[in-house]
Amino acid sequence: MRIAALLVALIIAFNPISARADDVATAQGVIRAQEQAFARDDAAAAYSHAAPAIKEIFPAPDIFMSLVQNGYAPVYRHKSFEFGDSKSEGGWIAQRVHIIDANGEAWEALYTLEQQADGSYKITGCSLLKAGQAA
Repeated sequence: MRIAALLVALIIAFNPISARADDVATAQGVIRAQEQAFARDDAAAAYSHAAPAIKEIFPAPDIFMSLVQNGYAPVYRHKSFEFGDSKSEGGWIAQRVHIIDANGEAWEALYTLEQQADGSYKITGCSLLKAGQAA
């Protein structure tokens, strides 16, 4: 009986960790899908990963895509795009991405995502900083 109770306690104790790991993997999948949509110049697909608050600011896929092309060139076109550290709290995830832009310069992007009512994650923001600069 004690072994069964211990086993249940261990399952409960480790379940949140695996759930967070699953959520981070899901969030990374959303970021990767948007990154691939940018590579295909598929504004509608890229826009579909944006959270409702982003869609309020940029009410159409072409407006959103123009912002990314002009203000987030390293996200839009790059040589490499690799996930770094992530943090998860409640329904929020912060994910760092190391980017080498088309000119070979290093950048750090910090994506934030929020879990939606349907359980999916949507991108709520992306902060971009040239590597080596203070935040």
